[in-house]
Amino acid sequence: MKADSPGIDRLLEVISTLRGPGGCPWDREQTLETLRPFLLEEAYELLDAIESGDADRHRDELGDVLLQVLLQSSIRQESGDFDFNDVADSLADKLVRRHPHVFGDVRVKDSKEVIKNWKEIKKGEKDGEPGESVLEDVPRCMPSLRRAQKIQSRASGVGFDWDHVDEVIAKLEEELSEVKEAISSNDDKALREEIGDLLFSVVNLSRFRRIDADEAMDAAISKFRHRFSEVERRIHESGRKLSDCTLEEMEAEWQAVKAEGR
Repeated sequence: MKADSPGIDRLLEVISTLRGPGGCPWDREQTLETLRPFLLEEAYELLDAIESGDADRHRDELGDVLLQVLLQSSIRQESGDFDFNDVADSLADKLVRRHPHVFGDVRVKDSKEVIKNWKEIKKGEKDGEPGESVLEDVPRCMPSLRRAQKIQSRASGVGFDWDHVDEVIAKLEEELSEVKEAISSNDDKALREEIGDLLFSVVNLSRFRRIDADEAMDAAISKFRHRFSEVERRIHESGRKLSDCTLEEMEAEWQAVKAEGR
């Protein structure tokens, strides 16, 4: 950290100037609703930066995510709700409360006990009424694969789950059959619903075998992109364009790339 950098105090002053009278028109126009897509975009760019291993890029993307937190805090401050210091204090209080093995006299053997205690403390904080759904606080804006797996995990936590993987596979096959039936009937509305059920069952299989469905999908996308790019490269090297090739020719190149383990 630079010795002459005032850090967060300077940053808060910059945000206040941008949002204040005579500040930046764009920043002054922003609302909680207009900032939503930027928060998601910056979060994804941060994940890419982490994966790249580039420390400078990681630092910059962390700053962009922090900017979203500060802008939203500033909007709330202007409405008299809370400010960034309240956000920081609330987080510090929560961390202390949920780490009694560090800030209190609770003893734990390992990280598994830490997670168990964390869940119990979090459950107590909710003060939910009897009968409140265990799915209530799963974020609706969470990406679909992660949301599906989270909801399934919650249901599993109260005993609503399959006993054996064969049952999960049987359900998957059942949903695939229903997709085929919907295709045969030319019922687009039914097909949309059945495809959703099929995807939900695939996520269930991933969860049951302790595989992160979102990570599995990401890996599949990366593999497809890599292989397709290799197909493109080979076709271009032969002096052709993709538009010049038949499906059979592209498939032949795909199979060659696949056979080479690429």
